[in-house]
Amino acid sequence: MFKKILLIITLLYAAAAFAAVDVNKATAAELDGVKGIGPGLSTKILDERNHGDFKDWSDFIARVGGVGEKTAARLSAEGLTVNGKKFSAAAVAKAKAKADKAEKADKKAKDAQATDKNGAGSKGKQEGKSTAAVPAVQQPTAAAPAATAADTATKK
Repeated sequence: MFKKILLIITLLYAAAAFAAVDVNKATAAELDGVKGIGPGLSTKILDERNHGDFKDWSDFIARVGGVGEKTAARLSAEGLTVNGKKFSAAAVAKAKAKADKAEKADKKAKDAQATDKNGAGSKGKQEGKSTAAVPAVQQPTAAAPAATAADTATKK
């Protein structure tokens, strides 16, 4: 009987040691309990979490300085999760590709806006010319003010 109780206590202790720690719910002490997270990193994590919960591992990696994919994989192996999910390099790569695609689309839209603002529109692109290479037309400068009667009188 004593051996069974001792076995149950040991199993419960082992299960508690390997319990997942969710980065969005953990306290500083719980984060410090994960191997590889010290007081400095747990402070960074909590500071970033104050700005809003982490959406996924890629968001966690982007917002917490000093954490890259290798560190994230190691922390996940030690029991750290983000919204209950373990780290997956494939998921991070997919999220990164999606972000890159959105960034390219934004850049393309901004370039199109800048071209339209310059007044050349798409005409320069249709002719195969870059709108940046088209010289700007100079506006005529204002004429010098007319000489006053006093000035002409002093010149005589």
